[in-house]
Amino acid sequence: MAESVNTGDRAQIEALYQSYQTLKEKLGRVIVGQESVIDELLIAVFSRGHALLVGVPGVAKTLLISTVSRVLDLSFKRIQFTPDLMPSDITGSDVLEEDRTTGKRVFRFVKGPIFANMILADEINRTPPKTQAALLEAMQEHRVTVGGEDYALPEPFFVLATQNPIEQEGTYPLPEAQLDRFLFNIVVGYPSKEEEGAVIRRVTTSEPAELSPVLSGEQVMRVQELIRRIPVADHVIDFARDLTRATRPAEPDAPDFVKQMVAWGAGPRAGISLVTAAKARAVLKGRFHATTADIAAVAHPVLRHRVLTTFNAEAAGVKSDAIIDQLLQKLRPAEELDI
Repeated sequence: MAESVNTGDRAQIEALYQSYQTLKEKLGRVIVGQESVIDELLIAVFSRGHALLVGVPGVAKTLLISTVSRVLDLSFKRIQFTPDLMPSDITGSDVLEEDRTTGKRVFRFVKGPIFANMILADEINRTPPKTQAALLEAMQEHRVTVGGEDYALPEPFFVLATQNPIEQEGTYPLPEAQLDRFLFNIVVGYPSKEEEGAVIRRVTTSEPAELSPVLSGEQVMRVQELIRRIPVADHVIDFARDLTRATRPAEPDAPDFVKQMVAWGAGPRAGISLVTAAKARAVLKGRFHATTADIAAVAHPVLRHRVLTTFNAEAAGVKSDAIIDQLLQKLRPAEELDI
């Protein structure tokens, strides 16, 4: 059984719930609709994870990320990925300079745009793998290595990447190893009819909203530590484990539809991500423990980029989301309703 939450953590969770409502209210002054996208993005941030946002142009992916950095009082840098972008354009490089006092030439490290709390990697699939790989160490280790020297990145640190699912000519699909570094793959869809009308009206008639920070970077890191302390019952961990293992066609007890339609399933990092994101979701909703309903709620953004479908599934139009739906129907406890 999981341990109970102490009194101090309970008070922090209650305060965070109020701050979360304020966060969403302020984001709503700039972003129309997209409530599920906002929820998933904030869950990723408070889980200390990175997120990949996939959507067609014009659905406010960039605006959402920059607005989140403002209400969380985080430094923000946008990197536009292009075919000619070099790794040093991201990480920075050593520059040879002359020391005016001694006359000697010395190398000085000039920081690249990755030295910020929140990084927008815009259209990440438009740059070659060598440059994409420059993000790997930063995403995992929160540091970069240039010229044999290690440089720590500012904390908290997030990479929020965008990707256009339509234009695939001249793009470089992300390697599975890099995809697995993203906690969430968030699908940003079209707005509803009413929301689209509100977007047009707001953009063409209103002045930009004035936003003040709700939380600081230090407070975000305290929330991340709080989420790590949230208890999780054994049956919730078992559910996350079983859901992850059920995506692997080589497992003896994998469902038949997985063996037919999945080429590669999710690795152990997926189970860790499910539990971490579930705890963050519970805390942001003002609860003191995570449930299997929280696991199910975050299953799609955690698993959709980790479940690779077969050619037959692609030919039949079966996406990873459909496979996750079937797995949830098969494995999810019937007595626990969504919260």
